[in-house]
Amino acid sequence: MIKIAPSILAADFAALGDAIARIEPAAPDQLHVDVMDGHFVPNLSIGPPVVESIRKRTRIPLDVHLMIEDPDRWVETYVRAGADMVTVHVEACPHLQRCLTRIREAGAKAGVALNPSTPPGILRYVLDDLDLVLVMSVNPGFGGQSFIPASYAKVREVRSLIGPRPIEISVDGGVGTSRAAALAEAGADILVAGTAVFGAPDPVQAVKDIRSASEVSK
Repeated sequence: MIKIAPSILAADFAALGDAIARIEPAAPDQLHVDVMDGHFVPNLSIGPPVVESIRKRTRIPLDVHLMIEDPDRWVETYVRAGADMVTVHVEACPHLQRCLTRIREAGAKAGVALNPSTPPGILRYVLDDLDLVLVMSVNPGFGGQSFIPASYAKVREVRSLIGPRPIEISVDGGVGTSRAAALAEAGADILVAGTAVFGAPDPVQAVKDIRSASEVSK
């Protein structure tokens, strides 16, 4: 079954706890937490204190997506704050294998994000150190962007590269009910949805609708 990971980037930060509480009845599989530093991406979001506050508020697993420079320095901090998974970008990690090992040693699952122009083959020699590949279907840094159609083929390529390994594929950016089935068919395991969930009149129903739509291909 496809997992749904609402992205809090699209939630009301002035009432973040309430926004998370609103979606809990839909039983989302994860919360996607975007951390931006204004350097690796042209935007700022949240830091460890907010992640720690979220962890206290919910039992939903947290995938903390580090869109930051030098993520090695921050791995342990975010795991201590409550991250169940830490996802880093290839371009931000000159020693990617070492960073992934550090994430696992800190007690979290290790993920790698691929920007739209980043080729999947770059992961070939770290596959045994991975738990997740995050395919960015928009350029990182802002919510509400349009889905990049080439992402379908990229998900299929990542699925072929992974083979039988127990590595999940997540897709982030412009994901909603209209693309859920095609992404699932391409090989996605997790759909990250921000605006499609928190921008909906009924976020709980939005999570259910995306999940239902994704099952059409099964």
